[in-house]
Amino acid sequence: MSREPGTSREQEGEGPPATAVEAARWIRSAAVDDARGRHWRANPDPRGRAAMPDHPLSLYSGAAGIVVFFLELAAATGDESYLDDAVAGARYLAATWREQADLSLHHGLAGVMFALAETGWATGEHAFETEAGEIGDHIVRAARSIDGAPGWTGDPAQRGDGGIVLGLLHAAGILGVPAYQEVAVEAGARIAALVVPGHRFGEGACADLPLDAVTPGFLSGTAGTAFLLARLYGLTGEGAFLGAARRGADFVRAVSTVTERCALVPHHLPQGRDLHYLGFCSGSAGVARMFYELYRVAGDAADLDWVERLARGVVRSGAPARRTGGYWDSACQCCGTAGLLELFVGLWAVTGRPDHLEFARTLGESLTGRVTRHDGRGARWYQVYRRLRPWEVTADTGYMVGAAGIGAALLHLDATAHPERAGRLILPPDNPFPAIPVPGATLRRS
Repeated sequence: MSREPGTSREQEGEGPPATAVEAARWIRSAAVDDARGRHWRANPDPRGRAAMPDHPLSLYSGAAGIVVFFLELAAATGDESYLDDAVAGARYLAATWREQADLSLHHGLAGVMFALAETGWATGEHAFETEAGEIGDHIVRAARSIDGAPGWTGDPAQRGDGGIVLGLLHAAGILGVPAYQEVAVEAGARIAALVVPGHRFGEGACADLPLDAVTPGFLSGTAGTAFLLARLYGLTGEGAFLGAARRGADFVRAVSTVTERCALVPHHLPQGRDLHYLGFCSGSAGVARMFYELYRVAGDAADLDWVERLARGVVRSGAPARRTGGYWDSACQCCGTAGLLELFVGLWAVTGRPDHLEFARTLGESLTGRVTRHDGRGARWYQVYRRLRPWEVTADTGYMVGAAGIGAALLHLDATAHPERAGRLILPPDNPFPAIPVPGATLRRS
């Protein structure tokens, strides 16, 4: 059916903000309220199976990530009912975090601390900041001595100690607790002493990898650890952090495939040298964050050039239309289209280059074009979360794995079109791009 003259996709409910609102409706259909507050089922489909059912509080797939999405949606739409959703979820986090043993950023308490601190910031409710501080104190107390320095898991990657350090750095700033940064810096110093930060020889990054695999990617590998060390250099000015970040970056450069000013990163070595993920967790979108963070804190144009090489590799791959071994039927922030969208929105904010914004819009159109609303319960994305299990098709609600994160990415895209009302986005601590996704020159003109 043709569109009526003078109407837009946004007005017909097909554009990024309308789709984000519909995603919120899907998430609301998964709400579970009790005396402790509100959380959300990972997959509210009748007889539906969730991709990540075991982390109900987490930033990755649980309540903390959904709280962040509702905070952003309230700010983007002016509809305070979404703020009510966020507050109800934050109350649940505040009431239940002591039952959580995992301390990590994406799956554990460091992510819950992030969501509570941001809720306190957005609402002015001091109780949430207090609970975030309680979590921060708990994480600090839980540190153990590893090679004479504080640590928690012994894993330097962002899935382990690296992510916990990033969470403490965010909390130190937003809550005003310098002691969190002091512990984070001490823990980071141990990580910086590793020959190539992020290597985990003999311990596979996940059950699907060989035990001797080395992962250069972001969430479980070298690039994410180098990102952390660059962040610590930016905060402290200590050359040891920059040197260690450079060692990680040099390793990633050395193992990447470079052709015609494009770069692609292997998923794992040595077995997966020709498997190139494009997404956040193990591919180009995540590795680009590391190189941009290095550029941001050290100012070397060669690092920004590598961000551009990685972005060019994504475009040349044929995404989003073409599916490959490293870009399959996944829409989410972790390994799919939404993670690529975050990269290109960030690059637009950094460089102001129209081609980055145009490709971001192409990615956004892909997401809005593949949405499902078949039962009137809102927008969701059916996807294959795990590449090696193509028979598992799910439509999750969470941030990194489902509708909340896809909706947030669409809100970030929409913000690029409205510099006159640009506001602060709520970006996780591992996103180095500007919190206002509009180039400075455009902001000044508006």
